[in-house]
Amino acid sequence: MQAVGGVRSLNLDSSRPLLLATGETLSPLTIAFESYGALNSAHSNAVLVCHGLHGDQFVASPNPVTGRPAWWPRIVGPGRPIDTNRFFVVCANMLGGSMGTTGPASLAPDGQPYGLRFPMIGVADIVRAQALLLEALGIDNLFLVIGAGMGGMQALNWASAFPKRVFACASIASAARQPAQNIAFAELGRQAIMADPDWRNGGYIAHGVRPSRGAAVVRTAARLSGQSGDQVRAIFKNGLAQERLSLAPDTREDRSDPNSHLYLSRAMDAFDLAADFGGALANAFQGAQTRHAVFAFSSDWRFPPEESRIVARALMAAGAEASFLEIKSEHGHDAYLGEEPAFESAL
Repeated sequence: MQAVGGVRSLNLDSSRPLLLATGETLSPLTIAFESYGALNSAHSNAVLVCHGLHGDQFVASPNPVTGRPAWWPRIVGPGRPIDTNRFFVVCANMLGGSMGTTGPASLAPDGQPYGLRFPMIGVADIVRAQALLLEALGIDNLFLVIGAGMGGMQALNWASAFPKRVFACASIASAARQPAQNIAFAELGRQAIMADPDWRNGGYIAHGVRPSRGAAVVRTAARLSGQSGDQVRAIFKNGLAQERLSLAPDTREDRSDPNSHLYLSRAMDAFDLAADFGGALANAFQGAQTRHAVFAFSSDWRFPPEESRIVARALMAAGAEASFLEIKSEHGHDAYLGEEPAFESAL
């Protein structure tokens, strides 16, 4: 285990390859993560936070690479719903990510960046990589696994794949299968990156360039899809008032790897938890003892509340102890990141 540039990481050598769902193996493997609080003597207070498509492992501390603040300080921290005085909290950068975990920008065994040679991955592979990290940290069981959006998909996969290792699961503004409109948005974003002349067929690192224009389109789409319908209308109304043809471009500095977005968005689009269980979602949780809390936000059109209801119904059909709560909010999908007293209280 080591820290490089402020990023904590665990290096797994070729003696512990990660077997992917495609049958390929990935080694050596680096998993970057952050942890908060302390593991108790019984190792029973571990919480795994799974970040979303555009997130990172810096859930409760500033990102030392980008300088951005923690992305969930209202939820994770001393005295917060996930109290770091009580719990040992781990958040790992996803497999295929670009904040220290092995991904397309990482060096392959031949010393050159993987680029498009990086193997295709799925949400189940991301979860297996997290399991390797937790095992290396001496954690066999989780008190709670929690996530929103793509993070919620990981949390549900954890509860299904490791039912005896997860006491509680909280999925927030998520789904057991990627909604169709999200697949459409994601494909447009991927096309924008690949249409950028600087993408260079995925080999932009070797050419010393970056498909920044395509990546900016992806960030703009993420910004819009995280808002409520009324917020989006207000943004465009403001643009019309200023006689602009389009939104002001997102000029924030971005350190993420565009190829990483291609891979992770594809993994998200392919996620279908019921597919391996005869198409019946309830079968994915049959006989499990994990307790579930399923949250949705009323104005979320990226992951509409009905998607969460489908998950809750399947859990109840499987006999799981589950609760569902739709939070009335005007802040769309990104409501989980802001001040939502009803959500925080319920959690």
